[in-house]
Amino acid sequence: MRVVTQTHIAGLPAPKRGKVRDIYDLGDSLLIVATDRISAFDVVLPNGIPDKGRVLTQLSLYWFERTQHIVRNHVLSADIDAIASALEAVGAQVDEGTCAMLEGRSMLVVKTKPYPVECVVRGYLAGSLWKEYVQAGGRENPVTLHGIDLPAGLRESDRLEEPIFTPATKAEVGHDENISLEQAVAIAGEVARELARLSVEIYRFAREEAAQKGIIIADTKFEFGEKDGQILLIDEVLTPDSSRFWAVDDYVPGRSQPSFDKQYVRDWLESTGWDKTPPAPDLPDEVVQKTSEKYREAYRRVTGKELH
Repeated sequence: MRVVTQTHIAGLPAPKRGKVRDIYDLGDSLLIVATDRISAFDVVLPNGIPDKGRVLTQLSLYWFERTQHIVRNHVLSADIDAIASALEAVGAQVDEGTCAMLEGRSMLVVKTKPYPVECVVRGYLAGSLWKEYVQAGGRENPVTLHGIDLPAGLRESDRLEEPIFTPATKAEVGHDENISLEQAVAIAGEVARELARLSVEIYRFAREEAAQKGIIIADTKFEFGEKDGQILLIDEVLTPDSSRFWAVDDYVPGRSQPSFDKQYVRDWLESTGWDKTPPAPDLPDEVVQKTSEKYREAYRRVTGKELH
């Protein structure tokens, strides 16, 4: 099984490389390639995870299609022939090997101006918000976090009465910081209120659909961009990298939940005593394979199809 951890397209400048994605600037459009890289604790690991990039791309395409009645998105095409034509039009040399590398893990998208806040929606009390809730004394008293009132006595992983919008800063290095809607407005302008409304509406729609398929979407992160005065949903959507997916059958509030993402990787890394600074240790084959299967299972459950 081919694992793609880095891409190169002859005739094009090197892409902008994120933790997972390689992004090629084609002028009016971008080519976003989801590699099989995986990061944990903000460090990119030496191993790739088979099929991870394809799962991220195919799941994003599924949700882009399913949510376009709520907001338009940036996808132009994921067809490999259309992608090859777009690449050749800007001077790239595209052969069979290039197409094999890109197929199933690439999206040709509109170039937008991204809004400078992360749009996070939470339907359950988990992750960083749970930690903040405990530190603020929420077990004994009602608390207000980032402008949102939460009742006393909630447990870890409890479902919230209503989904909440907890935007975050975009950190170039390290972790994003949770902020309030008012702080997001100060950063991005009044459009942040519309981004909040759209984010919660997309989350509600997806949570309901996923629940029918045995998946709880506990929380998620959206990115939006502006093009010609219009808001577009961009980047990736409702994948195990941008969302917390739990199995309905395994859900027990009062503890952290098994999830369809990097859990095997994080757990193994924690067990090694690694100090979470580069370089990271090589992952054992078993951890790589189990993680790959978790990603494929998320795709299978959400879409009802096998990854091809």
